[in-house]
Amino acid sequence: MKLRLFFFFFLIFGFISFSQITPDRFIVHKVKKKETLYSLSKIYNISIETIKEYNPLIDKIGLKRKMKLQIPFFKNKPSTVDKPVLVSYKKHIVKPKETKWRLAYEYGLKISELEKINPEIVSGLKIGQQILLPTGKDTIVNDFENELNYYQVKLNENISQLSQKIGISKDSLIAYNPSLINNRLQAEMILKIPDEFTGNFDIKNGLLSERISLKDSFFSNNYLQLVCFLPFKVREIEFDSVKKTNAKLSKRNLHTISTDFYFGMEMAKEFCDSIGIKTKIKVIDTQNDLSVIDEKISSIKWEGINAIIGPLIPKNFDFFSKNSQISDVPIISPLSTKEIAGEKNVFQSVGRLKRLRKVMMNYIKNQIDTTQNLLVITDSINFKVANQFKNTFPDAHFVESEKGGFVIPELIDSLLVDSLKNQVIFESQNLGLAANVTSLLNSQVGKNRDVHLYSSLRTAIYDNINISRKHLGNIKFTYLNDNFPRETIERKKFKDKFLKKYGDYPSKESYRAFDVTLDVILRLAYQNKIFSNKIEETNYIENKFKYLPDKGGGYSNFGFYILQNKDYDIIEIKK
Repeated sequence: MKLRLFFFFFLIFGFISFSQITPDRFIVHKVKKKETLYSLSKIYNISIETIKEYNPLIDKIGLKRKMKLQIPFFKNKPSTVDKPVLVSYKKHIVKPKETKWRLAYEYGLKISELEKINPEIVSGLKIGQQILLPTGKDTIVNDFENELNYYQVKLNENISQLSQKIGISKDSLIAYNPSLINNRLQAEMILKIPDEFTGNFDIKNGLLSERISLKDSFFSNNYLQLVCFLPFKVREIEFDSVKKTNAKLSKRNLHTISTDFYFGMEMAKEFCDSIGIKTKIKVIDTQNDLSVIDEKISSIKWEGINAIIGPLIPKNFDFFSKNSQISDVPIISPLSTKEIAGEKNVFQSVGRLKRLRKVMMNYIKNQIDTTQNLLVITDSINFKVANQFKNTFPDAHFVESEKGGFVIPELIDSLLVDSLKNQVIFESQNLGLAANVTSLLNSQVGKNRDVHLYSSLRTAIYDNINISRKHLGNIKFTYLNDNFPRETIERKKFKDKFLKKYGDYPSKESYRAFDVTLDVILRLAYQNKIFSNKIEETNYIENKFKYLPDKGGGYSNFGFYILQNKDYDIIEIKK
């Protein structure tokens, strides 16, 4: 009898124990480049041993890229997100790449709870800042965290809504956030989101934030009139000679740039017509002649004109914008990066190079980890800018290029190390030197040597065939740009429609014209003016627009992207 009773309790105990360790479900994870068992254990909040237990092939061949793993989830596993334990606190020094969203996620806190403990971080974290965090858990900065963003759950949101908004499957959402296994969401909860899923969101300090879309807004003005000044120089085209005309139009000149810009503008007009904003655009050929521009200003009835786009050329734009007849009409400079005269009605839609460079310099200074190896390479022209980095980081190695436009390979090799991450700031717009430095740095990248390249000013030289895109990806070239020509669904639709309509693919001027024109029309239709505190930033196919008052007068675009070469791709990284 005792033996039977013992056997009965043994079975019951065994069943209970088995039910506690049996996974509730499995999710298939396809291993990505650079993922490790450690990073996967952190993502899924399970031990490395558990991953190996359900994937015995790992012990035989190791963890391989594209390998499909069975990741177990345990229904009865306690959640650290729902019930944060705030018993005692420890001091924590903010490390590079840490954000409020990541710390809140790692410690199972809401942002409001983290800020309540540390009121000084409401405006943001600073590297080296000392804050308080709950005891009992440590966070480690890992490279794989750069491939994650965060999302703060809103009131009454559910998993189905989130997966649709972000463009991620429910399984993947749960895979990165195991606490959602029971489909429980709380307002202000912080979720991890893989970098490739951004939906219709902007990324600000690692957090997915709702992107303003004027396309879905209610419009107070459904009829607009625009005037566009383009330097077609039609008089120079010999239409009676097909051969000469084709030769003229086959080159990149004012004719082709104006034509491509006009096509993009027409596409924007058609889109606005389709959503109920009837727009009339009067196009003027300036002939790239100031006397013609002056004549056209006097011949046009400006009453009722909502905005002017152009002229394209800076000297023509400056001359045009100073005319008193159009002082109350918004004038948009669509292409030029040069300084434009700051009249009160002027909107410079392309960010000024000096301002963008200053923004990127500040970004680099905030990103550099002073505990790692730092090298500054410059030519004589950019010595002043490079020296600012040297003053900020006095322990950095400083290298000025040789007179022939190159750096000595042996010198660079001696300054790069295996034991630390090598951070290189390169300041030059010389193609030969850029090709030399990027190739040299790429040759230094190896299993034990990591190189990360920054520059405060990226120019068109990096698009030259003499600079390998693969090399830029290997050294994680990071820079700021005012446009981002990424392949999206929206871009593909535009490209296909453009090809069907005009028989050729759109040029960069066509994309730019579409974005600029669409933004101007939507802003005017939405609020009858271009600048407003209500519209923080707009985002289209390739360009962002964030107009702010300029110190010199008028308004400038402060929208920009922080980009990084990764393998053969270019990705947007967290600001």
